[in-house]
Amino acid sequence: MDNKNIENIIKLSDDLRWNIGNDFHDSLAEGIYADASSIVEETVSTGSQKSRATLDAKIDRIVTSRTWGFPIMFLLLALVLWLTIIGANYPSSFLSWLFLDTMHPALKTLATGINMPWWLNGFLIDGVYLAVAWVIAVMLPPMAIFFPLFTLMEDFGYLPRVAFNLDYLFKKSGAHGKQALTMSMGFGCNAAGVVATRIIDSPRERLVAIITNNFSLCNGRWPTQILIATIFVGAVVPQYLAGFASLAAVIGIALLGIFFMFFTSWALSKTVLKGEVSTFNLELPPYRPPRFWKTIYTSLIDRTLIVLWRAVVFAAPAGAVIWLISNIQIGGESIAAIMINSFDGFGWLIGLNGVILLAYIVAIPANEIVIPTILMLTVLVTGTSGGAGAGVMFEADSALATGEILKAGGWTLLTAINLMLFSLLHNPCSTTIYTIYKETKSVKWTTVATVLPIIMGLVITFLVAQIWRLF
Repeated sequence: MDNKNIENIIKLSDDLRWNIGNDFHDSLAEGIYADASSIVEETVSTGSQKSRATLDAKIDRIVTSRTWGFPIMFLLLALVLWLTIIGANYPSSFLSWLFLDTMHPALKTLATGINMPWWLNGFLIDGVYLAVAWVIAVMLPPMAIFFPLFTLMEDFGYLPRVAFNLDYLFKKSGAHGKQALTMSMGFGCNAAGVVATRIIDSPRERLVAIITNNFSLCNGRWPTQILIATIFVGAVVPQYLAGFASLAAVIGIALLGIFFMFFTSWALSKTVLKGEVSTFNLELPPYRPPRFWKTIYTSLIDRTLIVLWRAVVFAAPAGAVIWLISNIQIGGESIAAIMINSFDGFGWLIGLNGVILLAYIVAIPANEIVIPTILMLTVLVTGTSGGAGAGVMFEADSALATGEILKAGGWTLLTAINLMLFSLLHNPCSTTIYTIYKETKSVKWTTVATVLPIIMGLVITFLVAQIWRLF
């Protein structure tokens, strides 16, 4: 066969490819499954299995219906998040008492007893140790609750129904239906969500899922959202509505993140990641009782501890940096104070302040240490008594005390709202950035996934600040 015939065949196949239309693959898959279902109905008949299939079909008519599918899905997500947040309070409080209130003073006493130099004492104990302690106390309990709950729903057979419900929306945005599962995983930890994108076969759609996973609020950002909403949003309504208003604000931010995920997926698929949406055959597995203890063990070992270890590795140097910039002085002023003053002008422009911007820079390794860092830097700048020395991360004993410290630093409702928005729209933590690079093997796409949310966050907070000040 000569080259001319080969070129003609290629041209013909290309013309035919575009003539079959965009729905050909969907129609083909539906036809195959319809024929298979018809053959099975005519040739297979087993009483117990038929009864089981009938029960599954009845459940699916509810959980995948157009009327009830989405409300049930959001209700279950809210329930899982509520159990995670409420359930994590007690172990987090215990770990905070153990690592911060008990072990930290004991280590300080030991360091003094052995005449450790003050700078080494502060660097190791007030810097490295406290950062690691905060990450463990804040990050471990939510992950230890969320991941098992998520895996139990997966074993039960519900998560494929979530993918089924969201498949149409993801397809319209140029993404893959399985991204619904990686998005849900991101609510526990973005690094784990990025790893979960391995279930997507298409390289293009997997890359879209990786880049947009940061729009799922991870467990490291939930405490920031809840605390700021409680202090500032709950204060603008009557007392009996404060709890509802705070919860509505947090859920609203989470839903806004889902919107940005769809929007960014659509934008990427229309520009730098242009391509055809792949069709996948989603076979809904039968419902079955989860293997409880095996699920608990697997989720704790394969997900929780691995992700926690990565966070600890990155949090340790962050604690060291926080202590150093707060204690090293230039011209009688700490590096932290100099940086805060230089950031204040730009911070005001986007409805934030220099303390918040610096906190997010030095807390890149772990979102869990953002609020303690903000409090420490606010005390450093304002001189407000926080019960801690320079560069020592701490958390106020109550939301009321935290609110007083923040208000002394010039915080307003605009500052709080834009912080909640910036907490949603900012760069991934270093653990997630490292995971993105490991999964993509690309500096280019790792940079895009890191910088894109920051640009969006700066634009959104700038617009909110300017509109707020106009009215």
